[in-house]
Amino acid sequence: MKEEMIKQPVSRLCFRSKVALAPMVRVGTLPMRLLALDYGADIVYCEELIDIKMQQCRRVVNEVLETVDFVAPEERVMFRTCEREKDHVVFQMGTADPERALAVAKLVENDVAAIDVNMGCPKEYSTKGGMGAALLSDPDRIERILRTLVKGVSKPVTCKIRILPSLEDTIRLVQRIERTGVAAIAVHGRQKEERPQHPVHCDVIKAVAEAVSIPVIANGGSQDCIKVHSDIEAFRAATGASAVMLARAAMWNPSIFRRDGPLPLEQVIGEYIRYVSLSQCCSSACCRSNGTMKEVWRLV
Repeated sequence: MKEEMIKQPVSRLCFRSKVALAPMVRVGTLPMRLLALDYGADIVYCEELIDIKMQQCRRVVNEVLETVDFVAPEERVMFRTCEREKDHVVFQMGTADPERALAVAKLVENDVAAIDVNMGCPKEYSTKGGMGAALLSDPDRIERILRTLVKGVSKPVTCKIRILPSLEDTIRLVQRIERTGVAAIAVHGRQKEERPQHPVHCDVIKAVAEAVSIPVIANGGSQDCIKVHSDIEAFRAATGASAVMLARAAMWNPSIFRRDGPLPLEQVIGEYIRYVSLSQCCSSACCRSNGTMKEVWRLV
């Protein structure tokens, strides 16, 4: 019997002709995401958050900071978001289990624009749990996770992968992923053993884009291809992708998203520190006295 593609509900978030801030551990927190949106990013991904840790969190509305916080039992804020980014932020999780993935997705789905599964991180902390790039060798598990999410949540589901050693295997994998009903797929144009000093394989991303009908988000061009804003479109054209995702180029200077050109790094740092001050001021006198966000702004 012919396998049918699962249909996802229509969503406000579109992945075509977009520029996104890539998920980056210890970088893609709320201050960085807001800064990227200010400079012109269309979509921002949070840093990878592990399903087991997120599953333990409770959702807390922080009326002082005007944020929604997902707080772990030890009172650590694992994920913080706000209304400003609600229609733009993609929640990326690390998972190897369909049911845990669904539980976390249901926890956050009303506060984010989409749910993403990390299938490309080559770091040991991710792969040792069967997550990240470890999933690339287990397409059956990939399919179970994605189909469970697509059926179980109302927001678009996406995933981010790395390319496989064989072009044919890469295309077979992305076509199988497409049939799960995901809204888009981000492709880092390097194999899991390769690092930023290795050239990005634009030709493989292009072959992937030609092999599927869903949007493909090209990633991995910061080191080789993207130095200024105009390079973003050149990278998109070279890969034939629908969108581009920036990691290192944005980490070095998030004003890479500005069409009018980058800002001096000193100015960018100042604006970033301001957002950091806002998002971490919950122990200040202002917060303890139930101050408003406007009062907090005056403190920084």
